[in-house]
Amino acid sequence: MNEIFNACVELLNYCANFLGLTYQEINVWIFVIIEPIIFIIMLVWIIYLRHIINVRWIDHQRRK
Repeated sequence: MNEIFNACVELLNYCANFLGLTYQEINVWIFVIIEPIIFIIMLVWIIYLRHIINVRWIDHQRRK
């Protein structure tokens, strides 16, 4: 587990240096800003798809 964590820290340090940010700044960008936005987008998309499935299921049941 420590090896995976250390590899992730090294990747974040590399990305931070490449982008001209500090480790803390890139950490905030990824885990406080980007990840919640992606989560919300995915949640909305899942709700939308479930709605579409339900509408098609109801339409399919009516046609029987």
